[in-house]
Amino acid sequence: MYDYHHQLHQKQQSRSKRTLWATLLLTLFFTIVEIVGGLLSNSLALLSDSAHMISDVIALGLSMTAIYLATRPPNARYTFGFLRFEIIASFLNGLALAIIAAGIFIEGVRRMINPQEIELGLMLSIACIGLVVNIILTVILSRSMKEEENLNVKSALWHFIGDLLSSIGVITSAVIIYFTGWAIFDPIISMVIGGIIFTGGARIIKESFLILMESVPDKYDLDEIRRTIASVEGVEDVHELHLWAISTDHYSLS
Repeated sequence: MYDYHHQLHQKQQSRSKRTLWATLLLTLFFTIVEIVGGLLSNSLALLSDSAHMISDVIALGLSMTAIYLATRPPNARYTFGFLRFEIIASFLNGLALAIIAAGIFIEGVRRMINPQEIELGLMLSIACIGLVVNIILTVILSRSMKEEENLNVKSALWHFIGDLLSSIGVITSAVIIYFTGWAIFDPIISMVIGGIIFTGGARIIKESFLILMESVPDKYDLDEIRRTIASVEGVEDVHELHLWAISTDHYSLS
């Protein structure tokens, strides 16, 4: 084992691992259900939600990879260990959310121009199941976040907050269409869902981008640190002061 630092650049996140494994298996199961249901009911709202669920499966896979890599110790080539992959995975997750949101918006416009018939019963049934599943997953991830700080779990939580709102949107759309017969509400609700998904993705992209750019974390004031060091007896000046995040809740200063 290479001992380049007094600080061990590893993370042992047992709670996050258990949380993400449980979330991944539940998500994979319901993704299959929702894709089949979306195709059979011809509902864009359901299909857009299933597309988001596919991104959830990919995102969770990346998150799991990041957590397992974070347990590996530093070596002669990677002296900071593999913690930074957590941030790379989060950036890719946020980017996937933004791209999916754009695709949903484009398809929504297309369906507004050419409305399609929808099987409301199937659409509503699957949306209700989805609502229950997403509530469970959101609660699981929220509890995990309180115990262990992890940007990957946070990005997964944003995915499922989006899914939860999507399920509510699909149910709302089905009820409105049932009582009014206005099928246009299906693409409208889908576009609203897309906007929510994009917002979450943009937030994750911003947070991970700031870490990748090695910006000073918001919780620290570099000028205050510089003044504190300069106040120590014998210190004449402070040069080349840098403070950045290697990963969430894992900082370095030089």
